[in-house]
Amino acid sequence: MTEHDQSARLDPLPVPPTPPAHLDALRARLADAAADAELLDLAFRTIDSPVGDLLLATSAQGLVRVAFANENFDAVLDTLGAAIGRRILNAPARLDAPARQLDDYFAGRRTAFDLTLDLRLSAGFRRLVQQHLPEIPYGRTASYKEMAALVGNPGAVRAVGTACSTNPLPIVVPCHRVVRSDGSLGGYIGGFAAKQALLDLEHAAAQP
Repeated sequence: MTEHDQSARLDPLPVPPTPPAHLDALRARLADAAADAELLDLAFRTIDSPVGDLLLATSAQGLVRVAFANENFDAVLDTLGAAIGRRILNAPARLDAPARQLDDYFAGRRTAFDLTLDLRLSAGFRRLVQQHLPEIPYGRTASYKEMAALVGNPGAVRAVGTACSTNPLPIVVPCHRVVRSDGSLGGYIGGFAAKQALLDLEHAAAQP
């Protein structure tokens, strides 16, 4: 029997697949090590929700982005990389807190979020508006005109609309609660169906 014949008879040993839980643990340790060494700019994960898949991203300073699937997650990550840093890792465990709070929100068990936020993606008037959005009570809405008055610039109705449409943290920072003066929805980064679904969810959960 030739050496070639012998090697042909040797079947490779099967490599057992790594259990998903082990992969998650390895990924979490890698993310922690990278963060401890200041080698990680952003961690992200995706979650399921009643309004479709959501991308969550966090920096060392806090939750920095919530994105809807219609925004194109790859494009969102590219934009985040350009704005914050290219060292990005899919590290679900680092976003457990916002993921849990969003689950509670969609289940009607949470009416406000208690998260550390990184607001660096907004500045000036847009950031001012976004910082005031959580003042709209859960289950209620405010008009763009009312928001302009709230932030001390009654004539800036269109600018309020721009601030809402560019909100990098939708749902957590509730720009979906801002509607037109006639009660119609107005625009929304996640689409009209998502905005209506969020308002319906809050209205139903807020009922006695």
